[in-house]
Amino acid sequence: MADLARRFWLRRDSALQAPRLPWMIDDQAFTDKCTRCQACLNACETDIIVQGDGGFPQVDFQRGECTFCYQCAQACPEPLFRPRQDPPWQVSITMSSACLAKQGVDCRTCGDECEPSAIRFALQPGKVAQPVISDADCTGCGACLSVCPTQAIQIQSVTKVE
Repeated sequence: MADLARRFWLRRDSALQAPRLPWMIDDQAFTDKCTRCQACLNACETDIIVQGDGGFPQVDFQRGECTFCYQCAQACPEPLFRPRQDPPWQVSITMSSACLAKQGVDCRTCGDECEPSAIRFALQPGKVAQPVISDADCTGCGACLSVCPTQAIQIQSVTKVE
Protein backbone atom coordinates (compact mmCIF):
# COMPACT_ATOMS: atom_id res chain seq x y z
CA MET A 1 0.00 0.00 0.00
CA ALA A 2 1.26 3.50 -0.86
CA ASP A 3 2.34 5.82 1.92
CA LEU A 4 0.09 8.85 1.33
CA ALA A 5 2.32 11.04 3.50
CA ARG A 6 5.03 10.79 0.82
CA ARG A 7 2.82 11.87 -2.08
CA PHE A 8 3.91 15.50 -1.71
CA TRP A 9 7.29 14.53 -3.21
CA LEU A 10 5.57 13.72 -6.49
CA ARG A 11 3.53 16.85 -6.88
CA ARG A 12 4.65 19.85 -8.86
CA ASP A 13 3.50 23.26 -7.72
CA SER A 14 4.84 25.66 -10.34
CA ALA A 15 3.95 28.68 -8.21
CA LEU A 16 6.54 27.56 -5.65
CA GLN A 17 9.38 26.68 -8.02
CA ALA A 18 12.21 28.84 -9.21
CA PRO A 19 12.00 29.58 -12.93
CA ARG A 20 13.52 26.88 -15.10
CA LEU A 21 14.86 29.01 -18.00
CA PRO A 22 14.10 32.51 -19.30
CA TRP A 23 11.58 32.75 -22.15
CA MET A 24 10.66 29.10 -21.66
CA ILE A 25 7.22 27.98 -22.76
CA ASP A 26 5.15 26.38 -20.02
CA ASP A 27 6.78 23.72 -17.87
CA GLN A 28 4.64 20.81 -19.09
CA ALA A 29 5.37 21.47 -22.76
CA PHE A 30 9.03 22.03 -21.95
CA THR A 31 9.46 18.67 -20.23
CA ASP A 32 7.50 16.95 -23.00
CA LYS A 33 9.63 18.35 -25.84
CA CYS A 34 13.09 18.98 -24.34
CA THR A 35 15.56 16.37 -25.59
CA ARG A 36 18.09 17.23 -22.84
CA CYS A 37 20.76 17.83 -25.48
CA GLN A 38 22.48 20.39 -23.22
CA ALA A 39 22.86 22.97 -26.00
CA CYS A 40 21.44 25.62 -23.65
CA LEU A 41 23.97 24.69 -20.94
CA ASN A 42 26.84 25.12 -23.36
CA ALA A 43 25.47 28.41 -24.74
CA CYS A 44 24.94 30.16 -21.39
CA GLU A 45 27.48 32.96 -21.11
CA THR A 46 27.34 33.02 -17.30
CA ASP A 47 27.25 29.23 -16.82
CA ILE A 48 24.16 29.37 -14.60
CA ILE A 49 22.21 26.75 -16.54
CA VAL A 50 22.79 23.33 -15.04
CA GLN A 51 21.43 19.84 -15.50
CA GLY A 52 18.55 19.53 -13.05
CA ASP A 53 15.96 16.92 -12.13
CA GLY A 54 15.64 14.22 -14.77
CA GLY A 55 18.46 15.79 -16.78
CA PHE A 56 16.35 18.81 -17.71
CA PRO A 57 18.12 22.18 -17.76
CA GLN A 58 17.42 24.70 -15.04
CA VAL A 59 18.88 27.94 -13.74
CA ASP A 60 21.11 27.81 -10.65
CA PHE A 61 21.33 31.34 -9.29
CA GLN A 62 23.94 30.27 -6.74
CA ARG A 63 26.36 30.22 -9.67
CA GLY A 64 25.62 33.80 -10.73
CA GLU A 65 23.05 35.93 -12.47
CA CYS A 66 21.18 35.82 -15.76
CA THR A 67 22.19 38.51 -18.25
CA PHE A 68 19.19 37.77 -20.47
CA CYS A 69 21.47 37.22 -23.46
CA TYR A 70 18.90 34.85 -25.08
CA GLN A 71 21.69 32.47 -26.13
CA CYS A 72 20.01 29.51 -24.41
CA ALA A 73 16.92 29.98 -26.55
CA GLN A 74 18.91 30.51 -29.76
CA ALA A 75 20.98 27.37 -29.17
CA CYS A 76 17.97 25.14 -28.56
CA PRO A 77 17.07 22.96 -31.57
CA GLU A 78 13.48 22.58 -30.33
CA PRO A 79 10.69 25.24 -30.34
CA LEU A 80 10.71 25.59 -26.54
CA PHE A 81 11.14 29.33 -26.07
CA ARG A 82 9.00 32.42 -26.54
CA PRO A 83 10.24 35.35 -28.67
CA ARG A 84 12.89 37.62 -27.16
CA GLN A 85 10.45 40.54 -27.26
CA ASP A 86 8.36 38.82 -24.56
CA PRO A 87 9.34 39.24 -20.91
CA PRO A 88 11.82 36.49 -19.95
CA TRP A 89 9.73 35.39 -16.97
CA GLN A 90 7.48 36.63 -14.20
CA VAL A 91 9.01 36.11 -10.79
CA SER A 92 8.58 37.08 -7.19
CA ILE A 93 11.39 37.48 -4.65
CA THR A 94 10.94 36.66 -0.98
CA MET A 95 13.26 36.88 2.00
CA SER A 96 13.17 34.48 4.90
CA SER A 97 13.83 35.29 8.52
CA ALA A 98 17.44 34.18 7.92
CA CYS A 99 18.08 37.63 6.39
CA LEU A 100 20.77 39.33 8.47
CA ALA A 101 18.97 42.69 8.35
CA LYS A 102 15.86 41.05 9.77
CA GLN A 103 18.05 39.72 12.59
CA GLY A 104 19.40 43.18 13.40
CA VAL A 105 22.72 42.88 11.54
CA ASP A 106 23.55 45.60 9.02
CA CYS A 107 23.81 43.83 5.65
CA ARG A 108 22.88 45.26 2.28
CA THR A 109 24.72 42.98 -0.12
CA CYS A 110 21.57 42.04 -2.02
CA GLY A 111 20.62 45.69 -2.52
CA ASP A 112 24.15 46.54 -3.64
CA GLU A 113 24.01 43.85 -6.34
CA CYS A 114 20.49 44.69 -7.53
CA GLU A 115 21.03 46.79 -10.65
CA PRO A 116 17.35 47.71 -11.20
CA SER A 117 17.09 48.68 -7.49
CA ALA A 118 14.27 46.23 -6.84
CA ILE A 119 15.69 45.73 -3.33
CA ARG A 120 15.87 48.90 -1.31
CA PHE A 121 16.47 49.40 2.37
CA ALA A 122 14.03 51.40 4.49
CA LEU A 123 15.56 53.20 7.42
CA GLN A 124 14.15 52.25 10.82
CA PRO A 125 14.53 54.54 13.84
CA GLY A 126 16.92 52.87 16.28
CA LYS A 127 17.14 49.72 14.16
CA VAL A 128 18.95 48.33 11.14
CA ALA A 129 17.51 49.32 7.74
CA GLN A 130 15.09 46.66 6.49
CA PRO A 131 14.86 45.28 2.94
CA VAL A 132 11.87 46.26 0.84
CA ILE A 133 11.32 44.32 -2.38
CA SER A 134 9.59 45.77 -5.43
CA ASP A 135 8.33 42.93 -7.63
CA ALA A 136 7.48 45.51 -10.29
CA ASP A 137 11.16 46.51 -10.57
CA CYS A 138 12.62 42.99 -10.26
CA THR A 139 13.88 41.50 -13.53
CA GLY A 140 14.52 38.09 -11.99
CA CYS A 141 18.22 38.15 -12.89
CA GLY A 142 19.15 36.43 -9.61
CA ALA A 143 22.14 38.65 -8.82
CA CYS A 144 20.93 39.01 -5.24
CA LEU A 145 20.75 35.27 -4.58
CA SER A 146 24.39 34.29 -4.96
CA VAL A 147 25.69 37.15 -2.79
CA CYS A 148 23.35 36.63 0.16
CA PRO A 149 25.53 35.31 3.01
CA THR A 150 22.64 33.42 4.62
CA GLN A 151 20.83 32.33 1.44
CA ALA A 152 17.70 34.04 2.72
CA ILE A 153 16.43 35.06 -0.71
CA GLN A 154 14.18 32.85 -2.83
CA ILE A 155 13.01 33.49 -6.37
CA GLN A 156 9.75 31.93 -7.49
CA SER A 157 7.85 31.78 -10.74
CA VAL A 158 4.58 33.63 -10.70
CA THR A 159 1.75 31.88 -12.45
CA LYS A 160 -0.41 34.15 -14.55
CA VAL A 161 -4.13 33.98 -14.00
CA GLU A 162 -5.94 34.99 -17.18
